[in-house]
Amino acid sequence: KSGLDPGGAWHAWGMACLKAGNLTSAREKFNRCLKPPMDLNQLNHGSRLVQDVIQYLESTVKPALITDDDYFATLRELEATLRTRSLSLEMMCEGKIQHNSYYQECLFYLHSYGTNLAIISFYMRHDCMREALLHLLNKESPSEVFIEGIFIPSYESGKLHMLENLLETIDPGLESWGVYLIAACKYLQRKNYYHILYELQQFMKDHVHAAMTCIRFFTHGAKSYTELGGKQTWLLKIKDHLKVYLQEVSRSSGRKKMTFTFRKKMSATDVSRHINTVDLQMEVTKFLHQCESSGTSQMTDSSLPTLFGNNNMKMDVAGKVILEGKNIEEGFGIAFRVLQDFQLEATEVYSKVAKQLVKQQKYSEIRQLLKCVNESGVAAKNDGDNIILNCLNEFKDIPAEDLDNLIQDMDSDENKIQAYMMCNKLRSAYLVSVRQEKARAMQLVQHVQQLAESSSDHVIKAICAQWL
Repeated sequence: KSGLDPGGAWHAWGMACLKAGNLTSAREKFNRCLKPPMDLNQLNHGSRLVQDVIQYLESTVKPALITDDDYFATLRELEATLRTRSLSLEMMCEGKIQHNSYYQECLFYLHSYGTNLAIISFYMRHDCMREALLHLLNKESPSEVFIEGIFIPSYESGKLHMLENLLETIDPGLESWGVYLIAACKYLQRKNYYHILYELQQFMKDHVHAAMTCIRFFTHGAKSYTELGGKQTWLLKIKDHLKVYLQEVSRSSGRKKMTFTFRKKMSATDVSRHINTVDLQMEVTKFLHQCESSGTSQMTDSSLPTLFGNNNMKMDVAGKVILEGKNIEEGFGIAFRVLQDFQLEATEVYSKVAKQLVKQQKYSEIRQLLKCVNESGVAAKNDGDNIILNCLNEFKDIPAEDLDNLIQDMDSDENKIQAYMMCNKLRSAYLVSVRQEKARAMQLVQHVQQLAESSSDHVIKAICAQWL
């Protein structure tokens, strides 16, 4: 008469029937006020009204006190269950749910008015993980429901191995779980739960991704190569994963098609390349670890470069290896292989190293560097000269004797003249210029004359004028 919504009254009446133990009557009352959700896959546990019903029913079932006779009865019951139980996909839940009318009532309300997440969470609460997984598969629920309802509760309660065993029991090839497993990996990566991620990747036999996670374990948080020296077991694990993957690829290449759709694929050449990178990184790690231990290490950069980074980082590794040995020659061989294997810009690395040596005032080592570069067999004609020119471009205060030695080491007279002009050694620039072929000599001497004029060096200006 008053036009109020009768839903609340029906709900209260239904709850009263439940409390009185009249389950049939309660169903009838709730039928008038409870509605199934619009979307069964929404990420919640359905309406508050349904949750109240489930909460009451679950709280009503109290564990009975077990007497000695009951123990034997339970054991006999368990034995019978194990005898009759098979791994077929029929929905059959363990112990109390199967026999208890209140739990059966919960399932009735959940299946009639609850979301898939509510049903799955109910099964998980009562240790029926297998039923939760089968429900997920049967309803083809999205991966969010799997993460929220099954995966998070499993690892939080230490039951990840149990979950893995059940996934494998239901589908030994894991194909039907592919979408869910990929989603679980992405979730763990977002959360930075890399140890659980690594465990899951090993279970999935996703060796390429597992190798990538090992790279993170190796590099993450390390501040020195001494630290990386203690983490070398991860490098061995990376190699193991990649080798196993290569074996699997070669085994399956005879068959028509590899069915592992959810595992990361990679060509055999790429995998071999990565194995080579790991070998090189092991060599670099041993060398730099040794340098740091013996105290020859000079550089203290905030970031620690490894060969698993981009090309700039790889170039930093090559530079670091050249600079941190007892002398330039000691680390040059490893650095040269890094530059060759990754086809990096060698001259750029050598120039950076030379500039670093100028800062450290190790001028004789720059000459040793040039010797190594020239003897490497792949240096272009002007590489050595360009390294010196790059240094002179930045540093004007190299002591006179060391400066002369560096410029004398240059191959091309043109480059020597350019170097002398850069350092304002106009007399030396003039002396090399006049030795050139006549027409070129005139151009060069005129240039020297202009520089002498602008720097008010009247002596050199007069010498140039006289020669011209």
